[in-house]
Amino acid sequence: MARIRKSAEEGAFSSLPCMVWRIAAYIRLSREDGNDESLSVANQKKIISEYLDTDFEGAFTLAGYYIDDGRTGTDYDRPDFQRMIHDMETGKVNCIVCKNLSRMFRNYSDQGYFLEKVFPMHKTRFIAVSDPKVDSYLCPEAIQGLEIPINGLMNDRFAAKTSSDIRATFATKRRKGEFIGAFAPYGYKKDPENKNVLMIDEEAAEVVRNIYYWFVYEGMSKRGIAHRLNDLGVPNPTAYKRSKGSKFCCPQAEKNDGLWSSKSITMILNNQMYIGTMVQGKQTVVSYKVHDKVPVPEKDWYIVPGTHEPIIAEELFRKAKELQQRDTRTAPSEGRLHLLAGLVRCADCRKAMTRQKTKNIAYYYCRTYREKSRDACTKRGVKEEVLIKVLLKAIQTQISLVSSLATVMEEISQSPARKKESTQLAAMVRHRKKELDKITKLSDGLYGDWKNGDISREEYLRLKNRYSEQAEQLKILIQRLQTEGERMAERIPGQAPYLASFLREKRIQELNRGILVELVKGIYVHRGGEITIEFNFADQHQQILRNLDSHQDDWPVVG
Repeated sequence: MARIRKSAEEGAFSSLPCMVWRIAAYIRLSREDGNDESLSVANQKKIISEYLDTDFEGAFTLAGYYIDDGRTGTDYDRPDFQRMIHDMETGKVNCIVCKNLSRMFRNYSDQGYFLEKVFPMHKTRFIAVSDPKVDSYLCPEAIQGLEIPINGLMNDRFAAKTSSDIRATFATKRRKGEFIGAFAPYGYKKDPENKNVLMIDEEAAEVVRNIYYWFVYEGMSKRGIAHRLNDLGVPNPTAYKRSKGSKFCCPQAEKNDGLWSSKSITMILNNQMYIGTMVQGKQTVVSYKVHDKVPVPEKDWYIVPGTHEPIIAEELFRKAKELQQRDTRTAPSEGRLHLLAGLVRCADCRKAMTRQKTKNIAYYYCRTYREKSRDACTKRGVKEEVLIKVLLKAIQTQISLVSSLATVMEEISQSPARKKESTQLAAMVRHRKKELDKITKLSDGLYGDWKNGDISREEYLRLKNRYSEQAEQLKILIQRLQTEGERMAERIPGQAPYLASFLREKRIQELNRGILVELVKGIYVHRGGEITIEFNFADQHQQILRNLDSHQDDWPVVG
């Protein structure tokens, strides 16, 4: 409702035309303002409200409050500032009131642009309540004087110094390995007692462990891992954080559909944060005025090892990194890598050999010779089944050379191996079962509602069908989760997959992806079909014994 001060009929205001000002009350509070109560949103509201009640000259209606909380004033790309400008351009607003100039602008050039061009162009009155007081309608000459531009320049320089001080503080924290991000990486959460310290979020951390295990030891492709997680109903990192009440935001957050993708799997497999190393400063803003983020060269990142508890062992992280550098492409329809993917190379050109299937027989051939130049390498090819037989025999020979290995394995095989059920999967099963129970009860109560006349027959049938479909989907999902839990429960914690194979069979009878990744670095095919195997370790037997020794905590205690 329009309001007019009683003094409006006399004095300076009597010369103003009879019009109603449609006021936008603008408020801004930035992180740089800290805990200054005088700049709080509540205090700014109070100051503007008192001014409108007691000092504003003219009839007015309040179009609304426009509040940018936690936004810098060095640019005008602020949500409510933009909303206010849009309302001005469409005629909803013709007067803007704020506490002082610094609330509206911290950028000298922006201040001049809006005060001298944009607001006059749209016949919009601008008022700053506090010193230096501004009223572009009652005293337009003040805009052209020295005080307002000088004040704008001071605000600009203040923003520059504040930005520099904050950057210096952040750099110090980063060098010390203190976490300064707004949101913890997926798999971690901030310590409630110290926001600069990370602690493991066990529910999300279990997903991270599964991703590494599936990729390294089960030979699953990134696409296949993404499909498995989506099939199990596991939310991606963005959706997970939001489900926990976090106001997580990023440039593409609004387009996020909650599903995993190959890109999100790649980011997790390459993140050193999961081995306890703090990595920060990968991006920076152009300047305190231009907030576009640009990448920083890796040599300038802040990398501090051992700052928080790792989710992934360093050795497993290294293997995942190496596997990504190999040629391990899969067909779009396949979710799992071939057994020898990324391992077979030409002994001469050292390039990865290509797998091709002809009449259900798989061959590996030299791509350099076949696809690039016959002068660059020589013709060679080998059947996949031959490679597998040679590999199996070589690994069995290596193992048989260790006379004491069988005894050590026997001792461990007699111990009650601790089985671990995925905390995350168990929680998801319980949650889905509760949903199923709820749907079942609702479905069961429909008949009584229909007979009592609370719902029509059409509503009864429609709801009955909908609940039946939801219940069926939940049953399928629960079955998937339970199957996954059973599969995971067979894993022995702390043991590499090939050690688990030893425990079951005493010796390797069949190759799998996990065994090859652990033991074999490369398979080289020479002219004439000769094969050279490069193992990951110079002495396989000592490595196996070292692995066993490192897991003594899982062995039985002898009284």
